[in-house]
Amino acid sequence: MSFLTKVKNYVAHISDESALGDKIYYFAKYGTAKFLGAIWSEEHYARWFYHLYTGKHLNLDDPQRFDEKVWWLKLNNRDPMLTKCSDKYLVREYIKQCGYEDILIPQYEAIDSVKKLDITKYKEEVIAKCNHNSGGHLFYDPEHPLTKKELKVKLKKLKYIMKQDASVLSKEWNYKNIPHKIIVEKVIRDKEGNLPLDYKFMCFDGEPKLLFLDLGVIREDKVYNHDYPRNIYDMDFNLLPVYETRPNADYEVPKPENFERMVEIARKLSQPFPHCRVDLYNIDGAIYFGEITFYHGGGCNDVKPEEWDYKMGSWIDIHSPKIVKEKK
Repeated sequence: MSFLTKVKNYVAHISDESALGDKIYYFAKYGTAKFLGAIWSEEHYARWFYHLYTGKHLNLDDPQRFDEKVWWLKLNNRDPMLTKCSDKYLVREYIKQCGYEDILIPQYEAIDSVKKLDITKYKEEVIAKCNHNSGGHLFYDPEHPLTKKELKVKLKKLKYIMKQDASVLSKEWNYKNIPHKIIVEKVIRDKEGNLPLDYKFMCFDGEPKLLFLDLGVIREDKVYNHDYPRNIYDMDFNLLPVYETRPNADYEVPKPENFERMVEIARKLSQPFPHCRVDLYNIDGAIYFGEITFYHGGGCNDVKPEEWDYKMGSWIDIHSPKIVKEKK
């Protein structure tokens, strides 16, 4: 692990401990990205970024591994549908067009400024988040309201993230032209009051091939859990001997109700794309849509064993007619 990688990881962890640490972390990330992005080519930056986060070298000349194909798509696919489906607000139109309006989580408002957000008016548990980025989520539970100081800190972070262009950091072009909004939606829980598990279907040319099941991503205190486990399954919900960045859970996870319908939904939603990840939730058999992601883990993953890294890479066709090249 390089010195810069160690520094990055250290600052990332202290960002969870204080508002100042959080501000330093985001400022350092985006400040460095903007500076280097201005003086380097996209490919040069991509290779540097990938090495910083993984310690490995990125082959873009003859991509074979999963991450290499993901980065190739980042730098070459300019399909406008990527922008629409990355927008947590506009993607709902696409979900409706596909016939799945019933899986949309209730969304209460979409506003263009933190100043317009009055989170305390809600009488049920809600979450406010940006439509163009990840991070900065603001959970509000009227039964356990935030103090004025806590609310102020979270609103300041949300305001900062509203200004950021996610395409700058890891060259994810699909976020570049999204009009920034804050969306407020209902927090969904199961009958026992637990936050849902994240069912992430890895789809290749419209076919779900793997399920990445993330457990306990958000802790009950509403803080991101850096150490959550991840299980990987096939489409029959068989646990596979494959590991991606994270270890397996040390307990068995039952197959959810209506799993086959989840696979069907992921298949339909992923049809237009050479590769994407379709995220769904399952609350006591009721299926909900999370998001569509085009560059899992930002293309900075650790797939083991190595044969699976190449196998997943082989499932991405960089000559697919679904790829839209930028007009010169």
